Amino acid sequence: MPGHNAPNWIKVTDKAGWRPRDSQGELVYKNRMWIFGGWFGNYEACPRDVWNTSDGKSWTLVEETAPWKHGDLPMTLVFQDKMWFMGGWYNGLLPGRSASNEVWWSTDGTEWQQATQKAGWTPRLAAGAVVFKDRMWILGGSEDYFSKKRGHLKNDVWYSANGKEWELVTTNAGWSPRAFHQALVFGDRIWILGGGEQISRGPGRFNDVWCSEDGAHWTRVTQAAPWETRSWFSSVVYRDRMWVLGGFSDASIPSHHINYADLWYSEDGRSWTALRSEVIWTARHEHSALVFKDKIWVFGGKSDVLVTSAATEASDHDRALNSDVWSLHIPGDWFKGE
Repeated sequence: MPGHNAPNWIKVTDKAGWRPRDSQGELVYKNRMWIFGGWFGNYEACPRDVWNTSDGKSWTLVEETAPWKHGDLPMTLVFQDKMWFMGGWYNGLLPGRSASNEVWWSTDGTEWQQATQKAGWTPRLAAGAVVFKDRMWILGGSEDYFSKKRGHLKNDVWYSANGKEWELVTTNAGWSPRAFHQALVFGDRIWILGGGEQISRGPGRFNDVWCSEDGAHWTRVTQAAPWETRSWFSSVVYRDRMWVLGGFSDASIPSHHINYADLWYSEDGRSWTALRSEVIWTARHEHSALVFKDKIWVFGGKSDVLVTSAATEASDHDRALNSDVWSLHIPGDWFKGE
């Protein structure tokens, strides 16, 4: 059986110190894991705090109120020995809500410099973001988190060598316009996995896999990976494989929302294997996943999608949001014994 007798996840801490959340930015920088902002609820301003940790258990508040304000579903990465924070959503469903195309960078998480107030790409959130061929890349995303209209999803591709000037590679990458997908660099290619839209209308989420050597010309590797259609999931590259972790879908059963607590890996993007651990984190979406100190880490995210009304939303979300931290180490020779 694929993934049989797989290593178990270890719970590093049940409460990391930061308030439970999802949709935060995350990255590894200067031998620490970092998180930025996130989401507490649709009727509460998103956080603008910055935290880091060297062990996953003890977290340090680096900055309580960063100058960027679009802390919900931003794009974050490390480039030219700096941490970059781009785009994102502000203010949930409250008045004054907006998407961003601001680009910020920092070397310590406290002091932030704005590379540009308006990047070439339109204001957006939940885009793919990678570093590839000495440039930062932005791929797709949504211009309006809660839009019920067509047209807010993008499938354009942009790159920049400095965060200020951005060049359009293509307005139509070939894969369907989407947000909440994942982008990876693997095998000297950019990969796009899954994703979809916030408010599903029919086939609103995907499990397709695409790759490109230049960001302009894309090849569909598979239309339907064995993992279920999903958005709000995470992905990493670990042990020379691409990994898909958790996420959310409502495609399998009409009007029924599903969170996943699964793990899939692939060496080519076409053939995927489920890793079946006996101990794993609870099903969730919009969690963070990073590779750090030779392990995969998962933390935060939302374990429930039930919201009955604005009046009860805060309490419902507090129960559903997480601040736990998990790690998984797979020995380098483990795959030989599958």
